[in-house]
Amino acid sequence: MADIPTVDGLLRHVQPNMIFHLSGLGKAGPDRELVLPTLHSLLVSTVNILMVATDIRCRRVLLAASLLEPEPGCSEAVPLSPYATAKWASAGYARMFHLLYGAPVVMVRPFMTYGPGQDECKLIPHVVLSLLNGQAPKLSSGNQRIDWIYVDDVIDGFIAAAQAPRVEGCTIDLGSGVLVPIRTVVDQLVELIGAGVEPLFHALPDRPYEPVRVANIEAAYATIGWKPHTPLREGLRRTIQWYSKRPHEASIPLGPSPA
Repeated sequence: MADIPTVDGLLRHVQPNMIFHLSGLGKAGPDRELVLPTLHSLLVSTVNILMVATDIRCRRVLLAASLLEPEPGCSEAVPLSPYATAKWASAGYARMFHLLYGAPVVMVRPFMTYGPGQDECKLIPHVVLSLLNGQAPKLSSGNQRIDWIYVDDVIDGFIAAAQAPRVEGCTIDLGSGVLVPIRTVVDQLVELIGAGVEPLFHALPDRPYEPVRVANIEAAYATIGWKPHTPLREGLRRTIQWYSKRPHEASIPLGPSPA
């Protein structure tokens, strides 16, 4: 997607009525080595898709926005990672394309998504797989409060955003509307799994400058008729059930957990 001739050839051949742009590097750390990979995989790919989709008059382009983007309305807002910067710039280009060129773009912002099939380096899979193997997951303080959303609800939200009329140019939050600390989620995982080990909180440092942000689900319901349906505990239970049926004897990440 970062190669404009490839994007142009593909979209002109397929002539899609609707595009869901969900691809790109998902590493949100502050490492300098992520600057160029996120620039190309997130920002350049988005601009390429917007260019061609506008030319071929695609009916709607849905872009995955990020909760790590700076809050709107702050003139000196600074994104806190290469990932957040690329996402923020992508959203700016999307709004420009909509305003100047009539691109039918809708930005959908999933909050902290979890569920079956998630990368094992992420917090919930890391904790689940550690506990299933009888190992104590190493974590930060666990005090960070997060708006968690189950993957099935996110999928329903994207579909609703694709079908709702007159939402071009909008940014739509997909979240639970509730902030829950990491420690609370980990405690629920321990209880649901019945593990005989205790997580090691404070074994890793907290990430600096992590934003605390809650989804505006009232606006999402008013705009696209969507609201979340999966309670956190039920989503965690389904996630545990999925991972417990997968081979996990050698799948515990050796590096630090993201939390």
